[in-house]
Amino acid sequence: MQLMTKTLVCLHGWGGNKESFTELRAALSGTDIQILTPDLPGFGTEPEPLRPWNTDDFADWVEQWIRNQLTAYRLPLTAPIHLLGHSHGGRVAIKLAWRQSTSNAQRVTRNFNFEHLYLCAAAGIRHPRHFRRTLGLTLAKSGQAITKIPGLSKLRAPAKKMLYKLFRVHDYENATPIMRETMIRVSAEDLRPLLKQITVPTDIFWGKEDTMTPFGDALVMHSEIPQNELHTFEGVRHRVHRDRAGEIAKTIRARMEAK
Repeated sequence: MQLMTKTLVCLHGWGGNKESFTELRAALSGTDIQILTPDLPGFGTEPEPLRPWNTDDFADWVEQWIRNQLTAYRLPLTAPIHLLGHSHGGRVAIKLAWRQSTSNAQRVTRNFNFEHLYLCAAAGIRHPRHFRRTLGLTLAKSGQAITKIPGLSKLRAPAKKMLYKLFRVHDYENATPIMRETMIRVSAEDLRPLLKQITVPTDIFWGKEDTMTPFGDALVMHSEIPQNELHTFEGVRHRVHRDRAGEIAKTIRARMEAK
């Protein structure tokens, strides 16, 4: 079994899975690009972790997953890889690119050869809106305990509905206890201090109507990451990786051909 020389690893967002890249696969069909799309732990067919995770835990898992893939295809850790992340997957991709770029990370990731980074509506910038979301997650968590008090159980359903609507934390409502705590932890992290240290050439794709990871985050990443190009799309929201898969695929092909 031999891996194609051009490899693209795609990391999906929260609540997604490897099928999140169906449109991108179709847009890249007919090329010699090998697309690898893991289900991150807790999503798709991949079991959830045994304890709540933070972004570093996800990055550790992806590192091992990539090592396993390279070993299976009998390729060295230095085989060229292009890395793409959407939303939460973008957060993990930022962490991985930073680990490779910094000498003090002391991680095996430094031996990986991430040739290019693609961020699609990536999470990781903490600002007042994320504080509001984190507060909502915390209140939702504590609210469940409060409504278990005798006499208050009747308030549980309307209270939950109000909290989820107010703070837009429906993903929290549908998650298991471990994944709920994981969501709180990753949402509280701010990766902005890492951006200036990323040396991997980067393309940033963002919909201007995104309400999950607002367009302002794209501008922050564009101003902080040293080598990057920003691609913006009018009328597109958070699904930029799906709604603009054709344009993203075109850029990926161009970057790979230039290597």
